[in-house]
Amino acid sequence: MTCTLTLRYRADNEERTLSDTENDDLALRVEDKDGRRRVTLSAKRDLDLLSYREEDHDLTAGEGDPENDRYFLNGYQSWTDTKETYLFEKERDVTRLPKRLVDRFALDRYGDATFYRYDKNTLHGYDLFYVRGKRACFFANLQGDDAFLVFAVDRKTGRVTVSSDVFGARVKEGEQYVLCDYLYAQNYEEGLAAFYRAFRARKAEKLLGYTSWYNYYQDVSEEILSRDLDALDERFDLFQIDDGYETFVGDWLDVDPVKFPHGLSGFVERAHDRGIRAGIWLAPFVAERKSKLFCERPDLFRRDERGEYVLCGSNWSGFYALDLDNHEARDYIRRCLSHYSEMGFDFFKLDFLYAACLPVYPGRTRARAASDAFAFLRECLGDKLILGCGAPLFPAAGKFDYMRVGPDVSLKFDDAWFMRFMHRERISTKVTLQNTVYRWIFDGALFGCDPDVFLLRDENLSLSPARREALLTLNALFGRLLMTSDNIADYDFETRETLARALTLFRQAKVKEYDRDGDLIRIAYTQNGQDATVVYDTRKGVLV
Repeated sequence: MTCTLTLRYRADNEERTLSDTENDDLALRVEDKDGRRRVTLSAKRDLDLLSYREEDHDLTAGEGDPENDRYFLNGYQSWTDTKETYLFEKERDVTRLPKRLVDRFALDRYGDATFYRYDKNTLHGYDLFYVRGKRACFFANLQGDDAFLVFAVDRKTGRVTVSSDVFGARVKEGEQYVLCDYLYAQNYEEGLAAFYRAFRARKAEKLLGYTSWYNYYQDVSEEILSRDLDALDERFDLFQIDDGYETFVGDWLDVDPVKFPHGLSGFVERAHDRGIRAGIWLAPFVAERKSKLFCERPDLFRRDERGEYVLCGSNWSGFYALDLDNHEARDYIRRCLSHYSEMGFDFFKLDFLYAACLPVYPGRTRARAASDAFAFLRECLGDKLILGCGAPLFPAAGKFDYMRVGPDVSLKFDDAWFMRFMHRERISTKVTLQNTVYRWIFDGALFGCDPDVFLLRDENLSLSPARREALLTLNALFGRLLMTSDNIADYDFETRETLARALTLFRQAKVKEYDRDGDLIRIAYTQNGQDATVVYDTRKGVLV
């Protein structure tokens, strides 16, 4: 496969550019064989890498079909909108909002806006990319631990540029560094087969579970959770306590004494007595502004080049990134995780994990910072089940059992109208359902996919019955976890039967393929040896 390349780097405090394979500073070795391309840098002096880009790939050349070609663009992290995209569609750029609004709510911190320059004429995605249609191709990053592979598509021509996010990497004189390593194929089917040969996830069994968040949010209590735990029947595998048990986010060892006067250990014992796994939620890499941890130990938090704490978003009272180069900060994270592990919790939902690579860590790329942080979480928790959330996907491969593949489900189909103008990681049932379908490609390869929750209750919910059905059906077809926040005791006979049918689908069905046609996604699957099809309308949020 032929292409042109450009490497930007800094040597002797001077920014330089290489557009060939060798100069006085470095030499490149390009290995391109059997559908795999690997470019290795050999440094002749100390180098700080800035960017690496490949253009004019012959694999993406030729006449396409702008009206019908579909481009898969994988979003930056768990919550980022992801789908097969037509060239006439646009990406939402949070930086185009009024700066005062962006700064007030830290809207640019949830995704890639702090380091990727958006362009209204370009679409982009991370680590796995394909085109289906007249001009077909497939690419997948083989070094997701070291650098994000970014694919940019010109919306007018369909021209594809491949960039390796090597910013931050340092290469000393005499050392080698792999700039990019990826597989490629001339069509979707060949590429998908090669991808599945290259990646194999930790084995993740299918679990039916309950999580407290999407009914009560932080307004949980011992009484509420005891009631909902008691309502779970023998089909349930997991009971997970979400946000709201702690006094402040970051103070994980301080359980709210008013909400939970007897602590949390009783839930573990009661769940285990029922043969149900016990799960708990933490956001291990962050703490909110009002937390005791931030107020008393600000030295544990990362500062940027201006000396300011690295703000990660506006949730709660605003929250900041712990400094993962600080051994005391890592000891605190380990102590908190060990506390709940030793209490007997089996399942850990670890959230807002993008905070591991939001700060700049000199000498490491963003992907390497994330990979090292995720490996640290696995080290802390041993063989406990881990569900990652709010995380870049490829650095998590092989480290987590499950990964959230979309944003939070909203109690309305597309959340409040004004939220539709916000960042790409916003809460939205509409967006998470499209992500559930299109990111199914990662299930069993990088991790088990978590599509978030289904909701069947009538109260405290604005989803129509038809949209509830679509949410449940797609989660059952594409998810490795099937979770709800409903109090099952409130289900009538008809709702219980609906759940029973979905659970059969969850346990037995296997998706064969899906295909986008405008607003519709046609999904083919097998169940008990029988072929079946459903069609999902992404605009209306219903099955048709």
